[in-house]
Amino acid sequence: MAPTHPADSVGMVTPQRAHFDEPFQFANGSVLDRYELVYETYGELNAAADNAVLICHALSGTHHAAGFHESSDKRPGWWDMAIGPGKPIDTRRLFVVCSNNLGCCDGSTGPNTPQPGADKPWGGQFPQPQVRDWVRSQKQLAERLGISRWAAVIGGSLGGMQALQWAVDFPDWVEHCVALAAAPGLAAQNIAFNEIARHAILSDPDWREGDYLAKGTLPARGVALARMVGHLTYMSADGMSDRFGRELREDSFAPDSSNEWVFQVESYLRHQGARFSTQFDANTYVLMTRALDLFDLAQDYGGDLVAAMSQAKARFLVVSFSSDWRFPPQRSVEMRDALLAAEKPVTYANIETDDGHDGFLLPNHTYEQLLREWMRRVGPS
Repeated sequence: MAPTHPADSVGMVTPQRAHFDEPFQFANGSVLDRYELVYETYGELNAAADNAVLICHALSGTHHAAGFHESSDKRPGWWDMAIGPGKPIDTRRLFVVCSNNLGCCDGSTGPNTPQPGADKPWGGQFPQPQVRDWVRSQKQLAERLGISRWAAVIGGSLGGMQALQWAVDFPDWVEHCVALAAAPGLAAQNIAFNEIARHAILSDPDWREGDYLAKGTLPARGVALARMVGHLTYMSADGMSDRFGRELREDSFAPDSSNEWVFQVESYLRHQGARFSTQFDANTYVLMTRALDLFDLAQDYGGDLVAAMSQAKARFLVVSFSSDWRFPPQRSVEMRDALLAAEKPVTYANIETDDGHDGFLLPNHTYEQLLREWMRRVGPS
């Protein structure tokens, strides 16, 4: 019996793989002689190739943005709420592309893939990517797919930074740019949180200088702690209070328990950390958080964000989330004001929510309706 999916789902999808035999040079000068990108597409590219939309994923995201890989999948792709027939990013008229970034751990060339000429994975030897490197590799994928201009480039958090970099570095390629819960560069506090998370991994005895796969170990404890720190910063204080309060975990005082006073929030964070530690590559986490830290949209323009935004030709949608203290609304206002000063068309909205930084991933009627109405202008009518 064929699997059934909601009418607004893209249904079953199969990841695709693009092989590139030409060298790729990173911003830091390192070179890959060849590389691969894993990606998914939803909808159909039209004859004029003017309905293509690029989705850029965040730190722990993947190319699997919508639909299902197996009929037994309990959850669809990470942004299924927004992508599909009749959804805000409507695949009845838009061709949607989402690729796994270089240096990630879900199929694209990265630390856990074989190193050419060696009998082990890249591990800690993989080059440090930057946001602009991902943008350039995505451009090469687009050209491979017969696309010469994006109707829109969309992303949240680290994905939003990629969308902004696209608009500045390749202005003729981007008609619309959507930056959700993003910033033009990290503040010192944000960099500090990333350093704490990295230190948890680097201090794990099983880290082995990033060669843990070759040596048959996993720095699971370090990755779990890094995820706990990160996940904590993605939630809001009010959201955590509403969800957990001071409730103790069930059976905390059972006779056969360890008699620990384990609160629900502690149990939740431990569960999130343990699950993440076996699903996400430690080297990738280190590389991705460093790429976050290194991102500075205004760096090549003397620190002048208005000068950077002046390069763009796109129409912008900038969205912040009221309880997001990791990428607070004032950072989106900073981008809005720079775009206005550069005389660029921009729509800005701050969504009221208790979901914190995770707000861009979660259902919210106002947010979804805003995105739906704004996306109507994207692509051919």
